[in-house]
Amino acid sequence: MSKVKVLVADDHEVVRSGLASLLKDSEVDIVGEASNGDEAVAKAIKLQPDVVLLDIRMPGTDGLTALERIRVEAPDSRVVMLSTYDNPTYVARSVALGASDYVLKGSSRKELIAAITAAAKGDAPSKTGELRRVKGSMERRHNAADEESPLTNREAQVLRHIALGLSNREIGRSLGISIETVKEHVQNILRKIAVSDRTQAAVWAVRKGLV
Repeated sequence: MSKVKVLVADDHEVVRSGLASLLKDSEVDIVGEASNGDEAVAKAIKLQPDVVLLDIRMPGTDGLTALERIRVEAPDSRVVMLSTYDNPTYVARSVALGASDYVLKGSSRKELIAAITAAAKGDAPSKTGELRRVKGSMERRHNAADEESPLTNREAQVLRHIALGLSNREIGRSLGISIETVKEHVQNILRKIAVSDRTQAAVWAVRKGLV
């Protein structure tokens, strides 16, 4: 079986060197490195790696912006987000923008290789990973008849995305609906639960156990 070609994008050289050492003599072959988001996009287009291992916080164009561009400009390359931050908002935005997995920098060699190889094959993210848990929450449909909630199933999904910190555009991408439809749902949600803004709506969602 041929090795998985990987592009590593991180603004810290010591991290890139550490990953190269960690992944040495494995089924993963690092074919390029990038130190910022713009460079990651350019090299993904040029090198066409199987997987881009992409840091979130980088100067200039951050990893989430780079993720969105890579999914459009190098669609055959899967993207695994690599982060220090176990942040549900980061994970949710990664899901909405098309990441295959989300791995913490403290992960073991075995976990990292498993995430990369699974992404390359198009498999589901790790069962123990944060991405699968958050993605499951985002996709979950509640039964309005079983809960004291004035919201439809779709409105509950939109509210869950709001509570996770996603923009209207990201919600639209995640749910496969237009921004205009998202805006309409948001207005209906605010009216139905009698709040004036997204922050109050997010608090309501948490209190109701929707997130």
